[in-house]
Amino acid sequence: MRIKIDKKTDTLYFRLDEARIVESEEIQPGVILDFDEKNNVVGVEFLNISARATEEELSSLQFQSA
Repeated sequence: MRIKIDKKTDTLYFRLDEARIVESEEIQPGVILDFDEKNNVVGVEFLNISARATEEELSSLQFQSA
């Protein structure tokens, strides 16, 4: 899994799998899912991330596993 914050484009991207992306769909305003050829979600992109989280929150992302 990879996480990328792009300040230039104001986006946050979670790449779940390295499969080739064949389709993307904006499921809510500013939320885009990327799909592979088997229709599995392989990426999630959030647009206008600065309106969704502060710089401090983005600089200290926390991970939890159960």
